[in-house]
Amino acid sequence: MLARVIVGVGIDVADIGRFGQSLERTPGLADRLFTEAERYVRPGQERGVASLAARFAAKEALAKALGAPRGLQWQDAEIGTEDSGRPVLTVRGTVAARAAELGVTTWHVSLSHDAGIASAVVIAEG
Repeated sequence: MLARVIVGVGIDVADIGRFGQSLERTPGLADRLFTEAERYVRPGQERGVASLAARFAAKEALAKALGAPRGLQWQDAEIGTEDSGRPVLTVRGTVAARAAELGVTTWHVSLSHDAGIASAVVIAEG
């Protein structure tokens, strides 16, 4: 069996209230940061600001796990949810290219929000 290695780890937090204010103040910000699948729990039901803030924190944590290179596109990383509620990370484009450069083959992501703070941890494994 081949040994796996941790290629990178990232963690980030977001103030939910401040993040919500940014979304209200900046038209189109949610569309730039998130895919349609991330913005909606299901068709017609928008995701809450705490959940979006956690997804934003995950994208920031992902960038850190990849060494925070320039040029990563926000929508090239998508935080989905399995039926069980477990978050999953899907990458494409600029993010997938950087991950391939580093030999990343597996992602682990954890999201949380409580007491006005959203947090996320991303582990890149190769």
